[in-house]
Amino acid sequence: MAYLRFKALEQVQNRPEVRVEAPAKKISEFFGENSFDLDKMRAALSPDVYEKVKFAIDNGTKIGPDAADAVASAAKAWAIEKGITHYTHWFQPLTGATAEKHDSFFDAASGIEKLKGSTLVQQEPDASSFPNGGIRSTFEARGYTAWDPSSPIFILGRTLCIPTVFVSYTGEALDYKAPLLKAVEAVDRAAVKVCQLFDRNVTRVTPSLGCEQEYFVIDRALHDARPDLVMSGRTVFGHNPARGQQLDDHYFGAIPNRVYDFMKDFEIEALKLGIPVSTRHNEVAPGQFEVAPLFEEINKATDHNQLLMEVMNRVAVKHRLKVLFHEKPFAGLNGSGKHNNWSLITNTGINLFQPSSSARENLQFLTFFVCTIKAIYEHAGLLRASIASAGNDHRLGANEAPPAIMSVFIGSQLTEVLNEIETNGNVKVGKGDNMYMKLGIDKIPEIILDNTDRNRTSPFAFTGNKFELRAVGSDENVGAPMTVLNLIVADVLHEFHALVEKEMQKGTDKKLAIVNILRKFIKESKKVRFEGDGYSAAWVKEAKKRGLPNITDTPRALDAFLDKKTVALYEKYNVLSKLELEARNEIKLENYIMKVQIEARSMGDLAHNHIIPTAIKYQNKLIENANGLQALKLNNTHVLQTIARVSEHLNVVMTEVEKMIAERKRVNKITDTRKRAIAYCDDIKGKYFDKIRYAVDHLELLIDDEDWPLPKYREMLFIK
Repeated sequence: MAYLRFKALEQVQNRPEVRVEAPAKKISEFFGENSFDLDKMRAALSPDVYEKVKFAIDNGTKIGPDAADAVASAAKAWAIEKGITHYTHWFQPLTGATAEKHDSFFDAASGIEKLKGSTLVQQEPDASSFPNGGIRSTFEARGYTAWDPSSPIFILGRTLCIPTVFVSYTGEALDYKAPLLKAVEAVDRAAVKVCQLFDRNVTRVTPSLGCEQEYFVIDRALHDARPDLVMSGRTVFGHNPARGQQLDDHYFGAIPNRVYDFMKDFEIEALKLGIPVSTRHNEVAPGQFEVAPLFEEINKATDHNQLLMEVMNRVAVKHRLKVLFHEKPFAGLNGSGKHNNWSLITNTGINLFQPSSSARENLQFLTFFVCTIKAIYEHAGLLRASIASAGNDHRLGANEAPPAIMSVFIGSQLTEVLNEIETNGNVKVGKGDNMYMKLGIDKIPEIILDNTDRNRTSPFAFTGNKFELRAVGSDENVGAPMTVLNLIVADVLHEFHALVEKEMQKGTDKKLAIVNILRKFIKESKKVRFEGDGYSAAWVKEAKKRGLPNITDTPRALDAFLDKKTVALYEKYNVLSKLELEARNEIKLENYIMKVQIEARSMGDLAHNHIIPTAIKYQNKLIENANGLQALKLNNTHVLQTIARVSEHLNVVMTEVEKMIAERKRVNKITDTRKRAIAYCDDIKGKYFDKIRYAVDHLELLIDDEDWPLPKYREMLFIK
């Protein structure tokens, strides 16, 4: 059985170097060459059609049939010139991956290549075979993909890809993009109303996102020799190597040559697609790395993150590498996340989370700053639910990731400012920007960028001119948490505007009304602010005193999606209906069940087919050795002790695996999805995973290295 492991190690040693050459010396010469963006539209369309398309994109309005025909024809011509023969509607179903069905430009009836505007705008994939939470039955197959013109058409591989939303025949959203677009529209409307309290020139507010992506890279042969990695994306067994990340020598270290070539290769392909990848570096754990793009409009950034992961997977094949996006592929080492850097940008070019030297602009900054904090406080459970997954459960609360408690870090200076606003009762308002407040407002112009340290233990931290949601899992579609974040902020902004208007109707000066409502929101949301160590046990106790939710597992965290408050919120802004929320909750629970089930089955398979036979074989070898020593009247005490230890751990593996299998059969009979998910969490994962792993990992230490069947951590992680 160890043959596969050593064969894989042999392949690693004989890997040929893959040469990577950029298509030009300067990135600017090939950036976006595979993206049919506005610049290419401007060159390909008539000025009249281009202005119609641009207006529709900028304002979220529909593109007429004539303009759609023109775009379709131009995109087809551009693609054919690049040797492309097929097109697809590219969408993001609730699998977490992307989906596509390829169709040929060639129309046999006419003998020419075609792409009509009607085909560009809408198609009909099967809606019953994707996760739908019971919305669609097998015989109710019809669904629609509809073009999203705000995200550029692009070429991936040999196919023209058209970004689309995906809905059922009866109109329910079956993807991540549709609700995100609606939440973006909601925050736009709410933010514009609030902005116009300060600047009447603001007519649009767009959320932006910069999504840092963490990942592991290992050799593909070693990956393929680990059935657990192939099946579940993580190692269910594996003892920590003598040297892991304790020396802190990998973080920001020299990038290994093979990984550097891989990075360079996938960055070139990403840049061709118009994905503005900017940063690359080693992460904390050995074998772990990060890529980060520049900020983009949130819908495009979400598409680009999904596309980037797809590109990385494709390019990794060429380099005989495997990218692991699982949140916790290796026990005892840092897991991987997506750090979502989020801000709001006006059409006048102002970042609403950017402090300024202007008192008026800083009052506007504080308004959006405080409203965002209140949104996290009011909807902490919902935000936690939006990042819940089986993979993220392994990571959240560990020493490399934020805890499951949703809190906000803002730094010492801004804490002081908010405290001063909260406690001061004497407010005077002067002319223009000359706003004076005895305790705090006079200091507002002194707020500066990066005025405080960063707190990597905080799930939601202010980092100078943006908020960073650090708790999103590395394998997840960021559309889900970004939908929640934009929606909850929109709701609080609407509340803020209504309360300010009410104050002003009483005759209160506008600036004073704004400060009064800010003070109210600061007091109400103060409990969610935390500046200390989010990893500490003391914070868990403190959070409980404050009444902050601490839900550590996915099945229970998902309850927030069905809360009456959540349903009312989603329906208020027409983002998702109660039926759609129930369906998504069902899908999330089913996904959790299947992920844990696959891990449990991987444990059983490895135990029965790899670990137990290897341990018995080695045990027999030791017994023969002990008997030989005894026959020679030599001391065999240490051999007998080793036999006893192997036997002890082997017995645990055999016994506990059989119990786990029996328990899984029982749990599978539970008809209620939530109860079944909780049973998988508590009665299978909670009772058996760690116990079985402990025994197997100790067998790995005891059994002869030449006999051990699975590639070890020390062999997989330290890639050259």
